Amino acid sequence: MDKKKYIIDIDGTICNTTEAGYESSTPIEDMIRTFNTLYANGHHITYWTARGTTTGIDWRELTEKQLEDWGVKYHVLNLKKPEYDVWIDDKCINPDDLDRL
Repeated sequence: MDKKKYIIDIDGTICNTTEAGYESSTPIEDMIRTFNTLYANGHHITYWTARGTTTGIDWRELTEKQLEDWGVKYHVLNLKKPEYDVWIDDKCINPDDLDRL
């Protein structure tokens, strides 16, 4: 099996977050299990979040703690993903369409 590099969003993908209420985000456990399985199978997992992109607030410490508490396995955590409303990419998979993995 070819090992792949996955870039995965955090808010709305592996946790429920209302507005920018990151402190009260709650994990979506079945999504975390899905991505942890990819990690366990040797794929490279990067989480990339827009936390702090528009506000300039550094959310790294909170985000790392949440990922640890939720049991999220990953290789890299990137913050300050570009701000956008629609991301169009030929390799994009919506969390609702994970059966395409």
